[in-house]
Amino acid sequence: MARTPKPPQGLPDRETLLAFLRDAGEAQKADIAKAFGLKGADRRAMRQMLAALREEGKLGKRGRKGFAPAGALPPVGVADVVERDADGELFVRLTKGEDDAPTVRLVPGKHELVGGAPGVGDRLLVRFETGEDGAPEARVIKRLGQSAHKVLGVVRKSRGEILVAPVDRKSRDTLALSAFDGKDLRDGDLVLAQVSGGEHRYGPKHGKLLEVVGREDEPRAASLIAIHAHGIPTGFSAAAEAKAEAAKPPTLAGRTDLRDLPLITIDPSDARDHDDAVYAAPDDDPKNAGGWVVWVAIADVAAYVRTASALDDEAREKGNSVYFPDRVEPMLPERLSNGLCSLRQGEARATIAVRMVFDKGGRKLSHKFVRGLMRSAAKLSYEQAQAAIDGQVDETTGPLMDGVLGPLWAAYGAMKTAREKRSPLAIESSERRIVIGPDGNVASIHARASLEAHKLIEEMMVQANVCAAETLEQKRSALIYRIHDAPSQEKLNNLADFLATLDVPWNRGEPARTDRFNKLLGEMRGGPHGEIVNEVVLRTQMQAVYSAENIGHFGLNLDRYAHFTSPIRRYADLIVHRALIRALGLGDDGMTDFDIARLKETADHITVAERRAMAAERDATDRYVAAYLAEHVGAEFDGRITGVTRFGLFVRLTETGADGLIPVSSLGDEYFIHDDRLHALVGERTGQRWRLGTPVRVRLREATPITGGLLFEMLSEPDAADPKAPRPRLGARGRGPSGRPKNVRLGNGKGRRR
Repeated sequence: MARTPKPPQGLPDRETLLAFLRDAGEAQKADIAKAFGLKGADRRAMRQMLAALREEGKLGKRGRKGFAPAGALPPVGVADVVERDADGELFVRLTKGEDDAPTVRLVPGKHELVGGAPGVGDRLLVRFETGEDGAPEARVIKRLGQSAHKVLGVVRKSRGEILVAPVDRKSRDTLALSAFDGKDLRDGDLVLAQVSGGEHRYGPKHGKLLEVVGREDEPRAASLIAIHAHGIPTGFSAAAEAKAEAAKPPTLAGRTDLRDLPLITIDPSDARDHDDAVYAAPDDDPKNAGGWVVWVAIADVAAYVRTASALDDEAREKGNSVYFPDRVEPMLPERLSNGLCSLRQGEARATIAVRMVFDKGGRKLSHKFVRGLMRSAAKLSYEQAQAAIDGQVDETTGPLMDGVLGPLWAAYGAMKTAREKRSPLAIESSERRIVIGPDGNVASIHARASLEAHKLIEEMMVQANVCAAETLEQKRSALIYRIHDAPSQEKLNNLADFLATLDVPWNRGEPARTDRFNKLLGEMRGGPHGEIVNEVVLRTQMQAVYSAENIGHFGLNLDRYAHFTSPIRRYADLIVHRALIRALGLGDDGMTDFDIARLKETADHITVAERRAMAAERDATDRYVAAYLAEHVGAEFDGRITGVTRFGLFVRLTETGADGLIPVSSLGDEYFIHDDRLHALVGERTGQRWRLGTPVRVRLREATPITGGLLFEMLSEPDAADPKAPRPRLGARGRGPSGRPKNVRLGNGKGRRR
């Protein structure tokens, strides 16, 4: 078969084909065939060549039918914001790109204002360009987070106009409603409106009223806004509700009787559903002296939610439950999530349980899954269980000490020994809990306590998840893994650069290992830079995802891991339950061929749903925090710089964990240059610097509950210039085409971003 090395006619060779695609950006099979004049056998050969190039990783799929060179980026595309580095810089990845699609640094679009930067989890329309340093960069065209055409906003009536001001501080699409649409609206109504086409020459776009969703002054407005803004599916269809209501309590038929086993649930004090129960006892096998038997029993959701039913379709669409400070949007109807599937104290419940045997050093020797019927002996909160172990028993925990709580903690002691040898990442969390008062407003914000009881349940759940993955692999069953990739070399280099500014050594040549990170964290913990090093190490990690293919879980330092322990609130766990039922012959309601055929699609979907839920939860929290702090505008707070960007500093308050922005325009009467090596803003004239991790004192200038925005004023003084340190690098990323520093404002606030 003759191969013509160049167009216009004939089957091209591989390099010519790749060169054509590089020039074209992307092309479909029909485009390629037309360009080279291919017909019949040549078309088939071309398709085989494309398949081979894809297999070798030299070619990527673009959309449903298009092809492009691996790693190639289109001129314009839809991308997700997937990570933020130690400086607060954002990185995006094509929404429908290859698994190994590159992450690209996001730079502000020409219409983007200070304070309007997107966040992780947002979906954007971006233009891909080559930066001045030769690296690709993405420039924001439009934010697509809630919709390219819909706006959730607050009605503002002014001078005869009825405007809808967006609640999303990243959106600029104020809409003008017609007098007919707005005749019954009140100032402050929360509405969903749609761009209707056309716009005033010098004013807002025309909009059409779709729905009135509430009032901006309602206590629950924060979560309501987050639900609508992120497209969180709410409620259930009549068919799904009817299926849930028709569900019957479980019987012993086809199940192992576990009702005499004193399993207990340990959950947050305000938990409404209870997925998991635990029990431990000394192993009576003389060959395992000092060893332990640990039971983890999980709600058998698969018994009620069958593949392709209305319940299943809607649970899959939701992907997971979404938790807000004032409400939960559950994955399953309340009849199941808070009823028949919840492991309530004293009530018979269907379960899939795993019996695990550990030696005295915490090494797992064996495990076995059973489908059973259990009855929870007690419902405890983390605080209640911890207090009992610490010697403060109550009427519930007192009778459980010798037979249940004591053995649980002793078994965990052995498991903890093995965990420490495994050395999973020991990053500390600074999560805050928002307490809602009876009036629906924020009563308090405080750090969540980290108790030994939390760690006990976490480790027992981790081991149960490992058992699920191991069993399914042994049975050669398809499943959805929870995977977590090791940090990229680029991220490790960024970490090394940052640590160098603290005079902390980090060998760039060594591979990423959890024990290396833990050694660093241990050495820094309690010191002046402990908190920020913890934060930067966290940002160095990749995000965990769901996948039908296994690469292991770096953060937990495990070769195989699958989510099994929370099927009430996570669809991934329900799939794993079905896989176990099928693989172990535990019933006729296991994983179907239909489940298997769309496993990769399901994994991708629930990963997106998880990110969607996280973004909604974060936004609701920001709004509640802003509402709480709105009464304290003008007050001073201690905080720490947690992000350094071209447009300003992000500061996290010590007491509440609230995050806000200090615009670069308010930092002084000179140009400040973002030095990515120092992770600092550096004064071009004085050399003074604002560095990542610096403790600061700030004043709250503005709190906007409807958007969740906080604006601070800096009260502290910058660090003095280091006479030995080189001046900021003003190369491709430091100066614009004119030679002036780019993305920098004048200190009087009147300068334009460059």
